[in-house]
Amino acid sequence: MECFHTRFSAWTPFGNKLLNRQLFQERVALISHWFDLWTHKQRQEFLFTIFLRCTKSQLRFVQDWFSERTQVTKVDFSTVLPRFISLYIFSFLNPKDLCAAAQVSWPWKFLTEQDCLWMPKCIRFGWFLPYTPTDNEYGAWKHHYIACVSSLDWLTPREASAVYGTLNEPKTEDEELLERQREKCLRKIIWEKIALHKKELFKVRPPWVSGTHCSRLLKSKCQPRLSQALRDRVGLHEALEKQLILASLQALPKRSNVSGSHSYPSLLKKTWRGVQKNDDSSSYASQPYFLLISSRIPAFEMVVESIKAGIIFVVYEYSGLTLESLLYLIEKALDGQKVQSMGIFSDGDSREINLLQGYKIGIGNLLRPEVRDFWEKLGSYVAPEEEGGHVDLFVPLGASEAGLEVLSQLSQLTGTFFTAPTGIATGSYQHILGDWLGRPWERAPCSIYFRESKLQTWSSLTDFLEDTLKSVRKQLSPLFKELQKNISARIIGQFTSDNMHVANILNNQEIAQTLADGLMELSKENSERNVLEDKPQDTKSSLSKNDPNLEMLIKLERKLQMDSAEKRSRVAGELLQSERKYVQMLEIVRDVYVSPLKAALSSNRAILSAANIHIIFSDILQILSLNRQFLDNLRDRLQEWGPAHCVGEIFLKFGSQLNTYTNFFNNYPVVLRTIEKSREMTPAFRAFLKRHDKTTVTKMLSLPELLLYPSRRFEEYMNLLYALRLHTPAGHADRGSLTTAIDQLKKYKSYIDEVKQNIGMKDQLSEIQRIVWGCPTLSEESRYLIRVQDVAQLHCCDEAVSFSLRSYEHTRDLSLFLFNDALLVSSRGTAHTPFERTSKSTYQFIASVALHRLLVEDIPDSKYIKNAFILHGPKREWICATEVEDDKFLWLSVLQSAIKSSMEK
Repeated sequence: MECFHTRFSAWTPFGNKLLNRQLFQERVALISHWFDLWTHKQRQEFLFTIFLRCTKSQLRFVQDWFSERTQVTKVDFSTVLPRFISLYIFSFLNPKDLCAAAQVSWPWKFLTEQDCLWMPKCIRFGWFLPYTPTDNEYGAWKHHYIACVSSLDWLTPREASAVYGTLNEPKTEDEELLERQREKCLRKIIWEKIALHKKELFKVRPPWVSGTHCSRLLKSKCQPRLSQALRDRVGLHEALEKQLILASLQALPKRSNVSGSHSYPSLLKKTWRGVQKNDDSSSYASQPYFLLISSRIPAFEMVVESIKAGIIFVVYEYSGLTLESLLYLIEKALDGQKVQSMGIFSDGDSREINLLQGYKIGIGNLLRPEVRDFWEKLGSYVAPEEEGGHVDLFVPLGASEAGLEVLSQLSQLTGTFFTAPTGIATGSYQHILGDWLGRPWERAPCSIYFRESKLQTWSSLTDFLEDTLKSVRKQLSPLFKELQKNISARIIGQFTSDNMHVANILNNQEIAQTLADGLMELSKENSERNVLEDKPQDTKSSLSKNDPNLEMLIKLERKLQMDSAEKRSRVAGELLQSERKYVQMLEIVRDVYVSPLKAALSSNRAILSAANIHIIFSDILQILSLNRQFLDNLRDRLQEWGPAHCVGEIFLKFGSQLNTYTNFFNNYPVVLRTIEKSREMTPAFRAFLKRHDKTTVTKMLSLPELLLYPSRRFEEYMNLLYALRLHTPAGHADRGSLTTAIDQLKKYKSYIDEVKQNIGMKDQLSEIQRIVWGCPTLSEESRYLIRVQDVAQLHCCDEAVSFSLRSYEHTRDLSLFLFNDALLVSSRGTAHTPFERTSKSTYQFIASVALHRLLVEDIPDSKYIKNAFILHGPKREWICATEVEDDKFLWLSVLQSAIKSSMEK
């Protein structure tokens, strides 16, 4: 019995586990039998005695057992559901309900004070934290929201009516009389100001300067400021002065329309050819030529580099300018002189001109006051049509009826002749080298402004040049930051042109293609074919010798204008040819990439998994099948083409199957991510792409570059369809089908543009959020960047002194990021790398202000300060100054326009 140890009982063997377990089960069965025989009260007393003897862990075990076995009817969802689901439920509450929910319990208080709930509510009103919360800190955004709300000025409806009055409040007779007197006084002041301004210009002009043009010393401004003596005499406030200036500009006499309207449908019979005589002699050689180039043009530096010497040109930013500021740049470049012709090289299509961000000039908005005023002032800078003046729009407006209507309206507004390409040639900006609306005895616009060899090089390699210049701009832009936009663009274009030797590349390609064609002909070894081919040539030469007027007749025949039927046939031929090239590019994807990958997969030597092959190539193969069928239908229809044949029904059938393209564009980001991930994770696929990308078979393109063709094809479809409808008579059977097909593809083209725009705006916002340290989340729906302006922040030493005598000190440098709904203020620093000459800029977030809560105040120039203004926020203000006067004018113009747009929304 030495192996058995007893504790409080002689029958409990602790040493023998088997006997101990058996004896325990027998005693549990005995107690259970007794428990069944007891009454209810006895059972309660027994349980009470047992629970008193239990420890805390044993009682918790009983509680957990009951919670699992017993169904709970009422429970706090925040203690049962995952935290992210509870936060998602609380996100639907407004701030007042969130504060009420925080008083329910401690779990609810902890959840309702999370930053992820309060940060979007603050950012919606433009309230940003002035610091970055630590990792263990929560509730900062809630306290910031409460602090901002408590500082708002809020009035009851009765208090607001007492302060500001009510709508439709009747005016008394005295108030109407005072208002009339005030208007009369304003008119008088305006005319006095105009007369005084003319006298000052006449006094300052040197006597040796010609009276026809303004002196270069007198730089014209779009918004002339009232003189100091007149301002002191009248005692006007700065805001009232701005109103007077705007009213004075509107009161100036506008240029009348003396030439009448132009009938552009009749001008279709007259075209400008891309190849003309190099005749530079002109009766109006004293007037220069002017060219306006948008930065939205891909590789615009190469376009600038191809401009002829002596041409005045301006490169303007597509984003961050208004029509008023663009006119200011043009007027400053012209310096008061008129030009013989003006070229506008911007983005656009056959219906509208994409001149600036937010300004797509079309037939719908051409008669808006600000747009109409812009074109009227622009036309006043060009010589009249009687003197040979004209405006050349490098946008294919001549390919559609809406574009011709735009040209006609512009001619009526300005009294100047407007011309544009017919837009039949497909490809990247190939339309500018094709036919133009105009007169055949004059030079083509390309030969007026550009060296055509360099422009042809740019148009054929636009995409490649843009990719190259992105890296060149990144490297050279810091060095040319202080230079003007035009000079830096010309330097970058010249540098790229000298180092790439693009002309040599094109010449080598032509030589190689010629040698290849010659070798193919020699390999046929068919001498009889050569003999047969020589006979018609001999016959033709004999005919030319027998008939001396044949060559002249041929030349005259080439100069005769094609009628609408011939032009329609030409557009249809261009449609078939471009569709054939497009299908060939899609077949390259199938033959070079898909077929080898599937063959390797079927032979148990997989380079890429079947799932990844399906993700990457399934949509593009369906597009190939759809367009292959579309090409066959076009080929069958054009084999026996005649004036009565129709192609609209083929496009309608094609447009009803565009869901294939929709699947491709929806999965396009997933396709690119799958390619990148497979390249990184699979060495065999990386080697496969290295062997096949950018070879002669793939036209020196990679797989992602080949996948770009579907998105670009719809722009060509639209231009060709508009050209077809333009040259289709009104009573033609194909007219209605073409109109329906245009509407169908136009809606789909807008969907593609919207997808591109959203992706571009997200990338731009993420880049700003990356470079600005401490910047909050910027990704908001429909938010985009307008302009970035570098300014110096100033501090006023004594605000009691008048504006003209105040002195300021420079505290730090700022960078202002203007969005369409907010202004982000950040401090700008300079970081230098050891042993490096160049430096990079660093940005630190300071504040963000909603545009509808931002006020702008101008600071007049004095001998102590130049180019300054004040930005008033809800709680802070910034006194800023630009280095150049032009930057201040452009920045305030864009800022006021953005504030006005945000308040209208």
